[in-house]
Amino acid sequence: MAASRTHTFLGRLSLPERTFVADALRTETVGGMLLLLAAVAALVWTNTPALHSSYESISHHHLGPAALGLNLSVEHWAADGLLAIFFFVAGIELKRELVAGDLRDPRAAVLPVVAALCGMAAPALVYALTNAAGGGSLAGWAVPTATDIAFALAVLAVIGTSLPSALRAFLLTLAVVDDLFAILIIAVFFTDGLNFAALGGAVAGLAVFWVLLRKGVRGWYVYVPLALVIWALMYNSGVHATIAGVAMGLMLRCHRRDGEERSPGEHIEHLVRPLSAGLAVPLFALFSAGVAVSGGALADVFARPETLGVVLGLVVGKAVGIFGGTWLTARFTRASLSEGLAWADVFAVASLAGIGFTVSLLIGELAFDGDPALGDEVKAAVLTGSLIAASCATVLLKIRNAKYRALCAEEDRDDDLDGVPDVYEEDDPAYHLRMAEIHERKAAEHRRLAALKSAGRGTGAGPRAEGADGALAEVAGRAGEENERPA
Repeated sequence: MAASRTHTFLGRLSLPERTFVADALRTETVGGMLLLLAAVAALVWTNTPALHSSYESISHHHLGPAALGLNLSVEHWAADGLLAIFFFVAGIELKRELVAGDLRDPRAAVLPVVAALCGMAAPALVYALTNAAGGGSLAGWAVPTATDIAFALAVLAVIGTSLPSALRAFLLTLAVVDDLFAILIIAVFFTDGLNFAALGGAVAGLAVFWVLLRKGVRGWYVYVPLALVIWALMYNSGVHATIAGVAMGLMLRCHRRDGEERSPGEHIEHLVRPLSAGLAVPLFALFSAGVAVSGGALADVFARPETLGVVLGLVVGKAVGIFGGTWLTARFTRASLSEGLAWADVFAVASLAGIGFTVSLLIGELAFDGDPALGDEVKAAVLTGSLIAASCATVLLKIRNAKYRALCAEEDRDDDLDGVPDVYEEDDPAYHLRMAEIHERKAAEHRRLAALKSAGRGTGAGPRAEGADGALAEVAGRAGEENERPA
């Protein structure tokens, strides 16, 4: 049976992919911390009686040129304007995954894609069943389908778990695919009253954007004004304006040519990601997460079918959907888990994916746009469900944290001190020659010390110990000098 297994699921990443994932997740983790702070600030601001009116007045303050159809509230600017930056980065991430990441290989891509699809279908089904049984509205079926990768990584940073890079990469890939389908849901189900003239203008602008990229035209002063025009036309077309962001992100070239350290897409993502994670998403959270929190309000979350459906969708639907989709796909493709990992680890990551914040709040606003009171209750349900999912994932990950630390230590081990983890050099003869020389020097030193002790040289333990320490220091120094030579 073991011989029939064709590939390993959650196996070790390649070194370039590991480096890219580490850099991306580092930024997302910092952004997630800011997101947490913004959400807490919004809750404190709106639930402090002396400050509540100021929150409302600022959120609903309108600004922008009315002649261009852009006289929007601050809350609206945050949702439709700033989140376009977030979706622009999501578009670049998706393009990179398709041409240079895990999704370029159909066999490797099928598992995270199926897992993400099941992780969206199951929460929608849980929501629909809950509301069908309770006589609630089905309008919010898409609210619990999204995963917030920044929030999830912030939780990881808070609980201090040493999650192996393969599990982190799986979570990141899940979130990228999740974002793609969330974008499609917004475009298909939350678009009405199309203005075909504005839509045609947006498409023409995107065509110009694509031609300029293909011609190799450079300069932010060309692309930023053009991007703003495309965004404004897309907004006025009736299609959600964030679609403009992901469309432009998908147009960037994300494969490297000879002599390039980074592709244009990777370079721009490196520049824009801090703006997205550090400013755009936290500001959106600040003006979207401000909902009234009280004992009665939290009790109502579990009393209304719409809000209960959101909570159950995030906590139960996400975990069951992602885990079930992953297990079934691995079963039918005869993939085996990487050594050292267990299916309990996959379930823990699936539970972590139940943290649906940014996009869930956005879809909640769109789904219940005509009922502000219910919209606020759905926001409270998103916060509650995300908190419960985070708590469940924390417990599950903490149980296995000692195992994760051991796996990470093995991933990072660098005995030859050449700056490359040893696990990536096991097939390199030069690595084994370096290690053999290091061990031979240490063995020779131990033989010398043994001969000294056998001959009875030295009169006291102190001098003998000092001599041994000096000899070992000399060996370490030689090994360091040896490691400076190129492999």
